Amino acid sequence: MSQSPKTSVIGFHYTLKDDKGEELDSSAGAHAMLYLAGSGQILPALDRELQGMAVGDKKSITLPPKDGYGLVNQQLKMQVKLAQFPKGTDVRPGLQFRINQEVGSPMFRVVNVLGEEVFIDGNHPLAGQILHFDVEVTEKRDATEDEIAHGHAHGPGGHHH
Repeated sequence: MSQSPKTSVIGFHYTLKDDKGEELDSSAGAHAMLYLAGSGQILPALDRELQGMAVGDKKSITLPPKDGYGLVNQQLKMQVKLAQFPKGTDVRPGLQFRINQEVGSPMFRVVNVLGEEVFIDGNHPLAGQILHFDVEVTEKRDATEDEIAHGHAHGPGGHHH
């Protein structure tokens, strides 16, 4: 099955802020992020915006929760017993785990521990938040056959980042 010749690799620098203007993540001082356009490696709404930009373009992109990490699903917020965790587990806020190993099962994180009660949340930490990206496109090129076959971009010299 041949891919469309338009599959491209896009490199970009970004700064992500929340609605309060606090910086959540940034590629400043690091390598630009490289990704295979349309591969699902980044948020689809952000991918669409970047595909329409040229090298050197800078843009501020605001994504509502539905285009970001989704709305908060209250059913993924649960209370479980400490005894349900494997013995020896250091159960504390920030611990991340999957309840099962099924592909696509949510990653849960411990939010709070009160005595024997553990409060967990399977929502993405940025669910329900408006995301503000400042982006600059640094590179745009056709993807290599290897990149298309592997489903992701390779860094300089064909190496994985």
